[in-house]
Amino acid sequence: MSTPAEHDRLWIRRYHPRPDAAIRLVCLPHAGGSASFYHPVSANLPASVDVLAVQYPGRQDRRNEPCAATIGELADAVVPVLLPYTDLPLVLFGHSMGATLGFEVARRLERDHGVVPHALFASARRAPSCARDETVHLRDDDGLVAEMRELSGTDAAILDDVELIRMALPAIRADYRAAETYVYEPGPALSCPVWSLVGDADPKVTLDEARAWSRHTDAAFEFRVFKGGHFYLTSHQDEILGLLAAQAPARSPR
Repeated sequence: MSTPAEHDRLWIRRYHPRPDAAIRLVCLPHAGGSASFYHPVSANLPASVDVLAVQYPGRQDRRNEPCAATIGELADAVVPVLLPYTDLPLVLFGHSMGATLGFEVARRLERDHGVVPHALFASARRAPSCARDETVHLRDDDGLVAEMRELSGTDAAILDDVELIRMALPAIRADYRAAETYVYEPGPALSCPVWSLVGDADPKVTLDEARAWSRHTDAAFEFRVFKGGHFYLTSHQDEILGLLAAQAPARSPR
């Protein structure tokens, strides 16, 4: 049985610890994604931002663990792991499924622990209150791989590696199931600012669905549209890193 510290290390990847940071950025992966997706984000942000990338069960070094069945179950597991890191303001960044997870994590932090995140960045995901009837998780393996090819978020060499994709598909299917069966439960809006970021040619979310994140905050709302599809962010890394770095408060000169 793992100790609490070991358990936390299962969930959190802190690739470049920054002890003098002013804020902490918590990165939440997309369906089928892993913490390593955010290694370039961690490497390229300034010393003012300490980056924590969340590793979900069921993939990479956690591949022998059962995947979370629902977004709510995943949020319930992530929140206690983040509590020791709330000594600095938390900025939550979630891409696709990770955006919905970020919303539910922010809800729990505020409702159950009185911790209001500094901001929530919701990338490439419709607002929680915008429902869609999606059944990708019910497709056969070939259908699931076809979806991944269409979204262009996975290296084609990986998709062509039969053995590698065979090992990854259970986690991908489980994540899609959690994301596609998510049901928004009405409740108070968040007290933190929300940024909605979206590609203008994303087949998984319309601009109206992305703009609807404004309904879920009583604080400031920012909406940014980028050229690109579901993984627009890989082509706009510098712009997005700039938005994230700007969340850190300016330090007063000594």
